[in-house]
Amino acid sequence: MQQAGIPSRTATSFDQFVQSLSSELLFAVVTEEPLRHEDVKALHAWTSTQPAWSDLPFVVLAHRNAGPEQNPAAARLVRLLGNVSFLERPFHPTTFVSLVQTARAGRLRQYQARASIEALNESELRLKTALIAGRLGSWELDVASWTLTASDVCKGVFGRRPDDPFSYDDLMDAIYPLDRANVQEAVARTLETGADYDIEYRTIWPDASLHWAEIRGRIVRDRRGRALRLIGVASDITDRKHTETALKSMNDALEQRVEERTRELREAHERLLAEVGQREKAEQRLRQSQKLEALGQLTGGVAHDFNNLLMAVLGNLELAEKRVADDPKTARLIGGAIEGARRGASLTQRLLAFARQQALEVKPTDLQTLITGMLDLLTRSVGSTITVVTDFPETVPPVLADTNQVELALLNLAVNARDAMPDGGRITISLRAVNETQPSEAIERGRYVCLSVTDTGTGMDEVTLARAIDPFFSTKELGKGTGLGLSMIHGLAEQLGGALKLRSKPGAGTSAEIWLPATEIREEVAAPKLEPASSPSRPLVILVVDDDVLIAMNTVDMLEDLGHTVIETNTPADALAVIEAGTPLDMMITDFSMPRMNGGELADAVLVMRPALPILVATGYADLPPGKGMELPRLSKPYSQQQLAAQIALLAAS
Repeated sequence: MQQAGIPSRTATSFDQFVQSLSSELLFAVVTEEPLRHEDVKALHAWTSTQPAWSDLPFVVLAHRNAGPEQNPAAARLVRLLGNVSFLERPFHPTTFVSLVQTARAGRLRQYQARASIEALNESELRLKTALIAGRLGSWELDVASWTLTASDVCKGVFGRRPDDPFSYDDLMDAIYPLDRANVQEAVARTLETGADYDIEYRTIWPDASLHWAEIRGRIVRDRRGRALRLIGVASDITDRKHTETALKSMNDALEQRVEERTRELREAHERLLAEVGQREKAEQRLRQSQKLEALGQLTGGVAHDFNNLLMAVLGNLELAEKRVADDPKTARLIGGAIEGARRGASLTQRLLAFARQQALEVKPTDLQTLITGMLDLLTRSVGSTITVVTDFPETVPPVLADTNQVELALLNLAVNARDAMPDGGRITISLRAVNETQPSEAIERGRYVCLSVTDTGTGMDEVTLARAIDPFFSTKELGKGTGLGLSMIHGLAEQLGGALKLRSKPGAGTSAEIWLPATEIREEVAAPKLEPASSPSRPLVILVVDDDVLIAMNTVDMLEDLGHTVIETNTPADALAVIEAGTPLDMMITDFSMPRMNGGELADAVLVMRPALPILVATGYADLPPGKGMELPRLSKPYSQQQLAAQIALLAAS
């Protein structure tokens, strides 16, 4: 074997030979004498307990005519060893080498089978893990006999226990009567066309409760292309449907309330038109102010409630996304849901801007530097058919503004200008300093910087221009705009002490001017500092207080996922009880808007008992009312797990 390039080792006794046997051997060579005269129980025990993939080849060097055909004793060796080849002595070296190479090749094929089995087992384990993580139940339907095989989780989707029988007839009986025809049509269509089976329908559980199920599957065919069975997964989407229904109800209620309020204001407007050619203008301004105030309060409150809902949706989706990394399809679906929720969060920011309730970080801002830094983004946003040019004076004073909000306003104006120029054109962004000496209804006396965005587009007539800043008014196609862009910019400008002015004529383009208060204070360049770690160096014990159980549960999940220990309470009274009990705590996170005692009042009470306890206030309101305790760190909903971790790290480091 050495000359043939086959490495080997020798056992000098039968016991040593048996002890040397292992799954890593390619084959074993043994003479027949010890097999006949030694105790072979240990050898038989080893060969009998080999893994399913393993059948170690044995080569037995026997006397002449000692094979199983001529010698019954050799047949015993076959039963003992299993995979055995006999070579009669004396033998030619070439014959021996050929025999052991054949045994070696067979063993290598066994190793390939082992690798395939291990890969299959690993694949099955990953599949089971993905199904568990996604709370998905597997099922299989034989299309010839209509025999249904369902996992325990799949049975649970239909309200059945693991030991309950669940046939295809049981499945059809569990479907809401009005949905059965759709299910049968979907199955028939899949079998006829080969398209994936994908359907949502209502189910009735044995306790008569109504639920929703989502079923996905596809056809498995034989080599001739004939359909053998349908296999797929099932999940309970009742909670998701309830959330969708709640969101739709909220949206319908909002639209109805806005419509009713708008109708009331329009009727009031029509009545006031009949009153006395010298009070009309003043009264019209008053009505507009009242309308904006009413809608501002409405949208501000709705934005707060919507922020809370988005908090629960985004938080749970982020956590779910971590658990489906091995399932690209589910990860893609969750990613789409996260993107949609983030767009919802962006919409609430526009609502708050219109309501003038967003929190602004006002500081001296160099508009020329800000615009220059945005030129690449603006150019990409408007497309290659539109030219963006700037017109800046040599010097322009800084303004008091919120940098992020001004950038958002400028981007909105550029996109509006792009939409007004479908065949291309030019956008001119200019700055000029203005010393306003004649105060008006729109602006007070003082020094301002005017940021203007002028396009060469289709322009607006007088009627459209008069309504341009009205909330929810849009000249774009349905679904192409929210009608809040100019309203948001108008609210932002007034909140900063400035104004939004629009000039336009049909065919002559539009010019939008944002007037912002000028300042002598120059923008400070912050000294570089080390960023805090994304999470504290040790796990913390954190008290969470939120009267919304869904949001509290989501916050707890995010914190525990970060490695912290969490104590959950749903009322300020319960939180104070934890404090009074002397429970060791490293931090408290509390919602602001709670019945009987808000988060600021709770923080005051807690700090009396534990002055050094870090407290973080989380709220769906962008602008909290003034009051004691509002100097505490604040986290606006909806927040991501990363934002939560960063705030905790900052507090823990302070």
